[in-house]
Amino acid sequence: MEFLYEYGLFAAKAITWVVAIGVIVALIAGTATRKKSSGDKLEIEDLSADLRRQQQQLQLATAANDNERKALKQQFKQAAKAEKKQTESIARLYVLDFKGSMDAHEVSGLSREITGLLQLAKEGDDVLLRLESGGGVVHGYGLGAAELARLKAKGLHLTVAVDKVAASGGYMMACVAERIIAAPFAIVGSIGVVAQMPNFNKFLKSKDIDVELHTAGAYKRTLTLFGENDDEGRAKFREELEVIHHRFKDFIAQNRPALALDKVATGEHWLATDAKELGLVDELSTSSEYLLAQSEHKRVIRLHFAPKQSLKHKLGKAAEMGVSRAMAKLMEAGQRPFS
Repeated sequence: MEFLYEYGLFAAKAITWVVAIGVIVALIAGTATRKKSSGDKLEIEDLSADLRRQQQQLQLATAANDNERKALKQQFKQAAKAEKKQTESIARLYVLDFKGSMDAHEVSGLSREITGLLQLAKEGDDVLLRLESGGGVVHGYGLGAAELARLKAKGLHLTVAVDKVAASGGYMMACVAERIIAAPFAIVGSIGVVAQMPNFNKFLKSKDIDVELHTAGAYKRTLTLFGENDDEGRAKFREELEVIHHRFKDFIAQNRPALALDKVATGEHWLATDAKELGLVDELSTSSEYLLAQSEHKRVIRLHFAPKQSLKHKLGKAAEMGVSRAMAKLMEAGQRPFS
């Protein structure tokens, strides 16, 4: 009984907080005026400096005695002075991140990052794109691949790292790189095209609902959600998919001409260990391993586009986090044993 009382009291408090936050968000959303903001910014992070600081902290923390720590500190100071003198001559590696969704809306941010990078980098500099995507809309990922091609056109050396997945449109972007590295169990490939849609025509007919579809042009609409589809429309739709697949294969062949397309352009995907044997990737490695090795002789700089978030968005995120924490506590309370 004591548990039920505490549980009910906690639930009431949690619900009260959630409702209060929701009311605040609704009031602000209803009264705030939308203003166009130019507060977007391109953030720059020196990853090599972060890695160096981490290494130094670890060395100091594990030093055997004070004398060793003093010697290490002196060594670090000398290394910092030497680095300042040769800053201009140190090669640079620029890092970008892309985690794509089905609609590929993240490409707009990637475009801003690439534009900034081209304003900063010099011909011959290296770029690493850490890519994660299972693919999505053709036009979105086609644009993503075109954006990456801008880097190569300006004489920059592009490497793509795949830690988890680069499939379908994700691989379309990855193949633009001069070199693809992938973690052993990353998923790669899926060079194919798929489309599906439900059709509610039979259901609507059962409810005596008619749907009229008027078009100008024989193939303005091949398949429809609500109208009655026919074999001619289906055949035309499949023909359009075949055209896209053909263009996809041509794009892969242009960027990785050594690939045996008959083997890899079947829509299948592979683990990176097998993908390497097929020529879909060039090296098995994680992005962390690659960056650690490169930071020993290059300055590693990460660029990240950070759009300005509105107050409404921030409050919405806060409310979402509050609800998540409340639900977690409710679950935790429910798992406590009875006293």
